[in-house]
Amino acid sequence: METATNGVVQSKADEEHARRAKRAALKELNVTQAGKEPAKALDSSLKRHTALIKRMKQSLGQENRDHIIKDIDTLSLEKYVEEIVGAVAEGILRCKTEKDVWSAVEIVSALHRRFPKAFTPAIVSSLTTALAPPSRAALAALSAEQREKEDSARVSRQRPVLRVCAELALVGIIKDGPDRSGGEWVMKTVRDLLSNDPSLSSLPLLLAFLKSYSRPYLGIVPPPSSKQISTTSEPGTLSSNASEEAAQMDGAFPALAHESEELVEKEIRDRFKKMCDGYFDSVSKKLVIEHNRLQEQDRRNHEAYIRSGEIFEDRQQAYERMTKNYEKLLASCQSLSEQLYLPMPTLKSASQKSESIQIGMNTGMGGLGGDADEMTGGGGKWEDEEERRFFEEIPDLKDYVPRSVLGLEGDLDEDRDDEKEKEKKEKERVDEEVRKLEEELAELKINGEGNMVINGHGEQVADDTVDDIPTPTPGTPKESPTTTPQLAPQGPSQLLTALLVRLPDATNRSLIDQAAVEFAFLNSKAARKRLVKFMGQIPKNRSDLLPHYSRLIAILNHYMPDVGTEIVAMLDEEFRYLQRKKNVVKELSEVRMRNITFLANLTKFRVVPPHVILHMFKVCLDDFSGTNVENLAMLLEGCGRFLLRSEDTHEPFSKMIELMRRKQSMQHFDQRQLLLLENAYYQCNPPERTARQVKERTPMELFIRHLIFDVLTKKTIDKVLKLLRKLDWADPVVLRTLHKVFTKPWKIKYGNIPLLAMLTYDLQRYHPAFSIGVVDQVLDDIRRGLETNMYSMNQRRIASIKFLGELYIYRLVSSGIVFDTFWTLVTFGHPEGRPLPGQQCHIDMPDDFFRIRLVCVLLDTCGMCFDRGSQQRKLDNFLTFFQLYVHCKSALPMDVEYMLSDSLEAVRPKMVPFKSFEEAAVAVDEMFNVALQNAGIPAADLGDGGDDSGEESGGDDDDDEKERGEDEDEEDDQTQLESPIDERAPSPEAVLLRSSSTSETLGPTDEDDADFAKELAKLVTDTSGDARKVDKKTALALWETTLPPPVLRKKRNEDLDDDGEAAGDNAKDPGIMNFTLFTKRGNKQQTRQIAIPAESALAVQTRTAQMQDKVEQQHLKRLVLNYEQREEVEELKALEARSRQGPIKIRLAG
Repeated sequence: METATNGVVQSKADEEHARRAKRAALKELNVTQAGKEPAKALDSSLKRHTALIKRMKQSLGQENRDHIIKDIDTLSLEKYVEEIVGAVAEGILRCKTEKDVWSAVEIVSALHRRFPKAFTPAIVSSLTTALAPPSRAALAALSAEQREKEDSARVSRQRPVLRVCAELALVGIIKDGPDRSGGEWVMKTVRDLLSNDPSLSSLPLLLAFLKSYSRPYLGIVPPPSSKQISTTSEPGTLSSNASEEAAQMDGAFPALAHESEELVEKEIRDRFKKMCDGYFDSVSKKLVIEHNRLQEQDRRNHEAYIRSGEIFEDRQQAYERMTKNYEKLLASCQSLSEQLYLPMPTLKSASQKSESIQIGMNTGMGGLGGDADEMTGGGGKWEDEEERRFFEEIPDLKDYVPRSVLGLEGDLDEDRDDEKEKEKKEKERVDEEVRKLEEELAELKINGEGNMVINGHGEQVADDTVDDIPTPTPGTPKESPTTTPQLAPQGPSQLLTALLVRLPDATNRSLIDQAAVEFAFLNSKAARKRLVKFMGQIPKNRSDLLPHYSRLIAILNHYMPDVGTEIVAMLDEEFRYLQRKKNVVKELSEVRMRNITFLANLTKFRVVPPHVILHMFKVCLDDFSGTNVENLAMLLEGCGRFLLRSEDTHEPFSKMIELMRRKQSMQHFDQRQLLLLENAYYQCNPPERTARQVKERTPMELFIRHLIFDVLTKKTIDKVLKLLRKLDWADPVVLRTLHKVFTKPWKIKYGNIPLLAMLTYDLQRYHPAFSIGVVDQVLDDIRRGLETNMYSMNQRRIASIKFLGELYIYRLVSSGIVFDTFWTLVTFGHPEGRPLPGQQCHIDMPDDFFRIRLVCVLLDTCGMCFDRGSQQRKLDNFLTFFQLYVHCKSALPMDVEYMLSDSLEAVRPKMVPFKSFEEAAVAVDEMFNVALQNAGIPAADLGDGGDDSGEESGGDDDDDEKERGEDEDEEDDQTQLESPIDERAPSPEAVLLRSSSTSETLGPTDEDDADFAKELAKLVTDTSGDARKVDKKTALALWETTLPPPVLRKKRNEDLDDDGEAAGDNAKDPGIMNFTLFTKRGNKQQTRQIAIPAESALAVQTRTAQMQDKVEQQHLKRLVLNYEQREEVEELKALEARSRQGPIKIRLAG
C-alpha cells in the first residue's frame, strides 16, 4: 500500500491540477470562440483606444487586467492591431509574477479571440524575435564585463517572455499545427537559446522555465516527501519496496492525469525531458572541469605561497574571479539537479589530490637520510616527498648535452683528485668551526650567571677578510670584465638574451630543467658571466623565483663550478655588506630576506659549502640582536632542518642551535622576536611525538561498517538488509558492532539517516530486542546532549534528533516519545520547567540557540505527521510554549530566525507568531488553564494536578504508550510541571475514575451534607449563644469555603487507599469513627479530630460510600484489562490476515 503524501506535497499537487484545469478551460474557449463577432456595437473612440494602448505598454499585469479586458470587449480595435501587437510585446516584459503572467495570457487570449488572423501571427512573430539567441559576432566584439552585463540584461528581458510563451502554447494560441499544442515550438526555442550559449548565460532561463512548467512539458512529478508509514505495512518489506521504487524513479514518473487530459503530447514531453537531461550532463561535465581547474589553481597558489610567502595581486584576482564563476555554476547545477531530480556529479575534494605541498608533514621516507633520522628522531631532511624530489632529483646534463659542449674531454682522474682534495679541505674547515663553537660554549657555561663574555674571534676574522674589499651596492654583483666579445645579433647572444627573458616565467621543475639544458648549449665564459650578473639582479619582490633559480644553478654547477662559486661569493659579499648596514632596517629588509632565502636554497642544493653557511650562523650569533634575530630565524626556516639532519653538518649545527637557545634565554627580546625564534626552532627541529594510533578493527566489523557507511543507498537498501540478516546474530561481538553502527547516525551521510531508520524498522521483524536497544540508545544520546551541552557534540545531536524523527515515521517510537522530547528540549534545566527572559541556566544560556535548531530539525522531520486529531492539538500547544521559549532568548541570528520561520510555516502555514514574550506568556497561561479544566483540576491545584493531559481515555495504542512513557519520565526528571497538557496518570483506571461524576466520589448524600453543613456552620461562626437558623444554601456555601486544601485531601485519600480501611476502623475504640474538623480564624486554618459513634447515620453512610467506591474501582479495572486483552487478540488476528495476503507495495517517502 502506498504511503500518503504530506500536506505540502498534496497542496502542490492540488495547485498543479488547478492550473491544468484553468489552462484547459481557456484553451477550449480560444478554440471555440476564435473569430466570433461581438454581439453588441463597439466603441471606436480615439481617446479610449489611445488610453488602452498606453495601459498595455505600461503592464499586462494583474492590476490592469480588468480594465484591458473590458476595453477589448467594448472597443472596435480593427485599425489599431499593429500598435496593439507592439504594446502587448512591451507589456509582457513587465510581467514578473505568476499572476501577472496569467493575466497577460488572458489578455492575449482575448485579443486572439477577436482577431485570430490579424493579431495572433503578428504577436507570435514578435515573441519569437524577442526569444532569439544573441549574435555570437556581436558578443565577441564586447569585453568580458560588457558581455556579462549584456547577458544579464538579456536574461531579465527574456524570462517573462518565455513564461508567457509557454502558457500561450498550452492554451492553444501558439501551435505546431492543427490539433497540436505548441510544445515543439517551445522546445525549439529553448534548444536554440541553450545551444548557442557556450558560457551558460541562458541557464537561468531554463531554471525559471523548469520551475513553473516541468510538469506539463517534461512530465516530471516531484517524489512524495516523508510521511509516517502505514500501520498495515509489515517490517522487513520496506527495503525491497524502496529499492524497486528507486529503480523505477530513474526514468518514469507517475502521472497526475490521464494522457487524454495532457496539454502537451507524450512524444514531445519525452524528447523535451531527454534534451534537458543531456543538457544537465553537459553542465555537469563543465562543472567538473571548472572544479578541477579551481583545485589546480589553488594548488599553484599554495606552492607560490610556500616559495614567496605571499600571493601576488594578479594571481589573487584571477583566483577570485575563477572562484566566483565556479560558485555561480555550482549553484545553477544544483538548482538544475533539483528541478530534474537527477544526482549531482561527484567532485573531487582537495584531500583527494596528492600534488599539493603539505607544510610540516613528515613522510618518513626509508633509505633517504636514514642515518640522520636515527640521530635526530624527528623525521627526514625533507618535509615531504615533493620537496625531496625538487632538491635531490637533479637531471644530469650529460644525458641531454654532448660531452664536448660540457668540456669533458680532459682526464677524468684529475677531476676526481681535485674533488677529493676539496672535500678534505672542506672537512678541515668544518672541524675548525666545531672547535671554536665548543670553546664558546665552554665560556658561556662559565659565565652563565649573566656576564656575557662572547668570543669575538670569528667576527674579527670576518672583518679582516673584508677590509680590503670595496663596498658593493646591495643586490648588484661584481662588474663583468669588459673583454666580453660582441657576438652576432642572431647568434648565441640573442638566444641567451631570450633565455634570460623567459627565466622569470619558469616557475616549475620542467621549465627550469629545460632552461638549464638550453643554457648548456650556449655555454661559454661570457654566458656564465651574464648568468651570474642576472642572478644578482633578481627583483626584491620575486622571492618565489629563488628556489627555481637555485635548482638551475645546482644543475649547472656540476659541470660549470665557476657559476656556483661566483654566485656564492656574490651572496657572501652582500651578506657582509648587510652586516655592516644592520642599522638600516626598513630600507634593506627585502634585500636581507632575498639574500638569506637564496643562500638557504643553495645550501639545500649543496652549492653553498657547509663552512660558509655555518660561518654566517656564527656571525649572526656573535651579534645576537636587531636584524640578526630575523636573519637567524629565516636561516633556520630555510635550511635549518636540512643542516640538522645531514650527517656532515649535524654535530656543528646542533651545537649552534644549543648556543642560540642559551643566548635566547639569557637576553631580553620583544614578543615578536621571541615568536620568530620559537617558530623557526620548532620548524627545523620539531618535538618528538608518537604517530597517531589507528584503531584496529576485525574483518567482520569492517564489513558491517562498509555496508552501512559506504554501500547503503536507496537502490541498495534491500541488498544491505539481506546481508545484515545473514550475519551471526547470536555472536555478541557482531551484535555489539551492529548496535554501535546503528546508534551513531552522525557517522553516515545526513541524507542516509532515513535509510538507517528504515533498516531498523525492517530488522524489528526478525530481531525486536535489537530495535528496542537502538531506540533506547538514541534517547539516551539526546538526553546526554542536553545535560552536557558541549559545542563539539552539536553535529551528533543534530543527527540523533533527525534519527529520532525518522524512527517515528517508521513507527518504531510512539508519538508520546516525540512530544516528550519536544517538551524536554524547551524545559530541561530551567527552574520548575519554565524558561524566563534573562534567566541564567548553565546548560541553556539566553544566547545559546542550539535547542531551537534541534526543535526545528525534529519539526521538519516528523512535524507534518501531527496534522489531525489529538496529535494536532498537542503540537499546537507545544508550538505555543515553544514561541514563549524563543522569546526568552536573546535576539536570534539571521540563520536561526530563517530556520525557525521555515519550520513553523511548514507545519502550521496559517499560524500567526507572537510578537512579544507577554503575548506568548498569556497564551501559555490560557493553554494551561484550559488543560487543567479539561482534566477536572482547579487552577489553584497546578502544583499537584500536572499529571493529566485532559484527553479522552479511549486513545489509540500510541497515546497509551505516550501516557506510560511520560509518567516514567516524570519520575526520572521531575520536569513535567511545565507540560500538564502531555502528562498522564500512572494507570488507565485512574484516568477512567476521573471521568466519573463528582457526586459518586463524595460519599454522603446531599441531605446528609446539608445537615452536617448546618452543624459545621454553627461551630465555625462561633455563635453558640445566639445560634441563628442557617438555611441549606448558606450551609452549602460555608461548606465549600471550609473544605480542606486539595493537597491535604489528596494525601488523606492516598493514606486511606494504602490502608484499605476507614479511619474509624483504625481507631483504638472500634465503636468510634474519627473525622477531621477544619476551622478558620482569620487566614489561618486549624484541624481538630472529632470522634463520631460508629452506629451514627453519618458514619454508616460514609463507610457504605467508601465500600461502594472500592467495588466500582475494581470493576472498572477488570473492564479495562479485558478490553486490552481483546485488542491484543484482534491485532494478532489482523496481522495473520495481512501476512496471508502476501507482500504489500509501499512507496518510499523521501
